[in-house]
Amino acid sequence: MGITKVIENEIKKASKYNLNTYPYKYIGSLENLTIYDFDEPAIADVVKTAQEKYLEYRKTTLYQRTEILLNTTKLMEEHKETIAEIISYEAKKPVKFAMQEIERSIQTLKLSGIEASKLEGEYINLDVAANGGGRNAFTKYESLGVVYAMTPFNFPLNLVIHKVGPALAVGNSVIVKPSEKTPFSTYFLKYLLEQSGLPEGVMQVVTGDGEKVSDALLSHDEIKKLSFTGSVRVGEILKNKIGLRKLTLELGSTSPLYISKNVKKENIKDIAEQVVNGAFAYNGQACISTQKVFIDDEVFESVIEEIVKKTKQLQYGPLNDHTTDYSDLIDSQSQQRIIEWIKEAEQGGAEILTGGERYKGSVKPTVITGTTEDMKICRQEIFGPVVVIENLKGRNITEILNDSSFGLNAGVFTSDFEEALQLSNDLDYGQVLINDVPTVRFDHMPYNGRRHSGYGTEGIKYAIKEMSQLKMVSLKYV
Repeated sequence: MGITKVIENEIKKASKYNLNTYPYKYIGSLENLTIYDFDEPAIADVVKTAQEKYLEYRKTTLYQRTEILLNTTKLMEEHKETIAEIISYEAKKPVKFAMQEIERSIQTLKLSGIEASKLEGEYINLDVAANGGGRNAFTKYESLGVVYAMTPFNFPLNLVIHKVGPALAVGNSVIVKPSEKTPFSTYFLKYLLEQSGLPEGVMQVVTGDGEKVSDALLSHDEIKKLSFTGSVRVGEILKNKIGLRKLTLELGSTSPLYISKNVKKENIKDIAEQVVNGAFAYNGQACISTQKVFIDDEVFESVIEEIVKKTKQLQYGPLNDHTTDYSDLIDSQSQQRIIEWIKEAEQGGAEILTGGERYKGSVKPTVITGTTEDMKICRQEIFGPVVVIENLKGRNITEILNDSSFGLNAGVFTSDFEEALQLSNDLDYGQVLINDVPTVRFDHMPYNGRRHSGYGTEGIKYAIKEMSQLKMVSLKYV
């Protein structure tokens, strides 16, 4: 059975609810596929099923759950080129970046199975207390119940697995609301998991308007945990609605980078290459795309010259061409917003060194300088192919980077160990990456934002703990 037919069959399972279709047009091999706009009665039934299936699934052993996850990774390996095509079409992602996402997705799911087997409690000496003698005590992690996972368009498979993998690993059931722009990777993941032994109904997919779906789902007490990746605006709304239930929010960032005068001169070309990749891979549509770069005066001219030169070499092209560096943005609204922000900066005195124009459905990769912090391209997340480059001119980099409403990833390039250590302690960010751009993420590392960048911690080992609850057992024997 072809992958498109598999997805179509998965979507049709919701036809029993007699729902309206959601009005979004897909392209390429997906253009004949539509999704449903789930209403409250349909969602109530989904939650009921999820709760019933959870009560059964939580009784499975770690061995059984690990086998399901690892067997699914094998199926993903077999189908990875076809899955990459689906990701490419639905997310408008050049196929070379879609292939990278597949490789990461396989690793993320594999880690979910492996890390679940390491989730162990501890022995507690209760006789440390004056009256605690005659007892043995230990802790263990247990499942939560029904997990609600809400994901964006930019990594339509890997970000889903970052939530589904840990949830299933500890025995939860999970309801996924993918972006209405990119639901098909999620449907295929569900199919592969069930082919690998996951009982039907343990993972379910709902589609449609995000606010309406979330309101309906969160009205049910059976939902014990929400894990959301998306915008700050939506994250704040959800945090106000979740109440006392568990919550993880992975939100936005302006992903700053500092390039010190202490970098080795022979490394400047490589650093510039990393900046360009970090800023413009997948059109800059990632929450950790390198957005703001501050460079010490001594190396500013040499670094910015290389960045501009390498940016101009980026090639626009079709999604299925492995030489394509950038392509159309996810939608015309994104293109319009990015152009408006660039023009606002230019009118405020900023200088466009390259790019800054519409090109077909995209924006030419843009390098801009001479900005001020009150400009939208500096204080808000661009989520597009734009990077701001500024001369530090002796200013304090710690004060500049910490004076932000965001706090996810920050990058530092320096060959001075003392400077690296000092900044790693002083920068108020969830992750500080020394001699890397802030766009770097490994799927097993802790991943958490501060301030408006998030709440809770992702990264498989850490997400598994957030998808579970700790219990202590005391056994009195005297």
